[in-house]
Amino acid sequence: MLQGTGSDVGKSVLVAGLCRLLANRGLAVRPFKPQNMSNNAAVAEGGEIGRAQALQALACRAAPTIDMNPVLIKPQSDTGAQVVVHGKVFGTLGAADYQHRKGELLAAVLQSWHRLRGQADIVIVEGAGSPAEINLRAGDIANMGFARAAGVPVVLVGDIDRGGVIASIVGTKAVIDEADAAMIHGFLINKFRGDVRLFDDGYVEIARRTGWPGLGVIPWLPAARQLPAEDAVVLDAAAASDGAITIAVPMLSRIANFDDFDPLAHESGVRLMMVPPGQPLPGDAALIILPGTKATIADLKFLRTQGWDIDIAAHVRRGAALLGICGGYQMLGQTIEDPDGVEGAPGTVAGLGYLPVATRLTGEKRVLDVTGTSLRDDQPFAGYEIHVGQTRVLGPVQPLLRLASGEDDGAVSADGRIAGCYIHRLFDHPAQRGAWLTRLGAQSDGIAQGQRVDQALDSLAASLEEHVDIDQLLSIAGHGHD
Repeated sequence: MLQGTGSDVGKSVLVAGLCRLLANRGLAVRPFKPQNMSNNAAVAEGGEIGRAQALQALACRAAPTIDMNPVLIKPQSDTGAQVVVHGKVFGTLGAADYQHRKGELLAAVLQSWHRLRGQADIVIVEGAGSPAEINLRAGDIANMGFARAAGVPVVLVGDIDRGGVIASIVGTKAVIDEADAAMIHGFLINKFRGDVRLFDDGYVEIARRTGWPGLGVIPWLPAARQLPAEDAVVLDAAAASDGAITIAVPMLSRIANFDDFDPLAHESGVRLMMVPPGQPLPGDAALIILPGTKATIADLKFLRTQGWDIDIAAHVRRGAALLGICGGYQMLGQTIEDPDGVEGAPGTVAGLGYLPVATRLTGEKRVLDVTGTSLRDDQPFAGYEIHVGQTRVLGPVQPLLRLASGEDDGAVSADGRIAGCYIHRLFDHPAQRGAWLTRLGAQSDGIAQGQRVDQALDSLAASLEEHVDIDQLLSIAGHGHD
C-alpha cells in the first residue's frame, strides 16, 4: 500500500506506473483504493468508481470493477457529500456525520479487498490524504485503519518538490502510534528535480531517524502530464496550453470530470484555458465549454456570481461557439427543476436560456458507458454518462448525438453554434475531436486519447523500473524474487 505524507504527493500516478510495470513483468495486478474523495468518476460494472482507479485498471490491462474503489465520496458542498458504496449511491452525509459513520463501511471495503485479492498475484493499494492526520485516525478506512485490518504492508511516499520532505516523513513517524508505524516498511521520495546525488545525505538521514529503508528517489515524471488528474486542486496551478485558437472552461466550484478536456489540452493548435474564479472568460475564445458539476443549481448560481453569464452572453453575441457537457448542458436550458430537493432546497431556477430544453432533477442516477455518432457530421464517439436528472425538449431542436442504443442525446441550435449533451469523454475519439476543431478553424493531431495515455503509462513504468528498488518492493509485498 502506498500512503503519502500529504495529499497530491503523486500516489495515484505511482500506483498507475507500478501497476503497468508489474503487468509488463507478467503479473496479474489490480489497483485498490478503499476510500476516494473526488468528483472525477468513471463507470465500472454499471456503477461509479474514482477515475484514478479506472486509469490504474487500464495500467493493469484489466477492466475496471466497483471493487477497485468501494467507497467514493463526491463533495456537493463545503460541508456535505454524496457517498457511493460499491458503485451505488449510499446516501448524502455531512462531513461530521461521515466521520462518525465511516467505520461502518470497513466491512464493505474488506469485502472488495478480499474479492480483488483472489483475482490477482498482487494488489497495489492507494491511501488517501495522509496517515499523519491523526485527528481522523478513529474509524479510519483510508490509510492505517485499512492497512491494519487487511494486514497490508505500507510504503510511505514523500513529495520533495513541495519542500520539507525530510520533516514530513520523519514527522509522520513521530506523530503516528507505534502499531501504525510498524506497518511502514520503507519510503519513496517523489518528484525530484536535478542531481539526485545532492539528496544523498537527506536520504540517509530519513532512514536513520525512522528506521525505514529508502526504496528509491523518483525524478519528476513528464509523462504524468499525459494522464488525467484526480483532484481539481491541480487545476489551480494549471497554466493555459498554447495554440492558435482559445477554448475556455470556467472552473465551477463543484467541477466534475474535468479530464473531459485533456485531449484538447494536448492539441498543438489549441490554447485551453481553465479559468479560475475571479477571472473573466477570455473575449477571444472560439469555444466556451460549461463542464460537468456535482451540484448544477449551486454552480449555476456560482457562475452568475462570477459574472460569467455576462461573459457568455457577449461571447454568443460575437457568434462564437458554446458547448455544455452534463451539468453544463442542463445550465444551457430554460429551467432546472428540483422538486424533491435532490441538490438542496426544492424549487425551480431559470437556466441560461440558450437551448429550448428543460431539466428535472430526480434521485435516480444514470450511469453507463456509451458509444455512438454525432448527427451533424457522422463522427464516432465513445464515453460515458453519470448524472441525475432528465432533460426534455421544449421546442424544435436537433439532437447532437445518437447513441448506439438508438437513443438521441443532447441538443444543438439551428446555426450549430450552441450545443449540449450528457456524454463525458466526448473528445477522446480523434475523429470526433477533429470534427469539433475543424469547425473552429484548427486541425487535430489525430491521436486517440487512449493511445496517448497508454504510452504515458509505459513511460512511467520504465522510469520506475530505473529508479525504484522493485525487487525490494515485491519482497515487502511477500513476493520475493522470481
